[in-house]
Amino acid sequence: MTAHVSYGTRLERVLGVALSDDAQRQWPQSGELIDGKARIAEVESHFEGLKLRIGRRHHCGDVIVVEWSTDYGDGRVYRNVSVAELRGGEAVRVTDYWGEPFEPPAWRHRLATHLDMTSTGTSPAAEALEAD
Repeated sequence: MTAHVSYGTRLERVLGVALSDDAQRQWPQSGELIDGKARIAEVESHFEGLKLRIGRRHHCGDVIVVEWSTDYGDGRVYRNVSVAELRGGEAVRVTDYWGEPFEPPAWRHRLATHLDMTSTGTSPAAEALEAD
């Protein structure tokens, strides 16, 4: 039987570990830094109707890398990677990278094959995302 762990923030659920009270969350795409677990939770509270699903978590010593997908409620699915640095088993710094899917240019069609986004794969299909 697997124990159910309850986390106070969405980010903690994504990472699978607790945030330290002084955690920092970095968003390079928008140039933002969010200081502290309380502020991280406050920012998260503004994203109502969000759906997400974890693809994979990679634990590498004091670093966790998580591949996950999200829909902010408008039907557009973003592919995300979060990199968390740990101290004493808690996340102290998290950097999130995300991107919206796009159609590749025609010139690449002969150089690449199609990557299926199945409901159970690393990058789940849009219909596989779950309400948060």
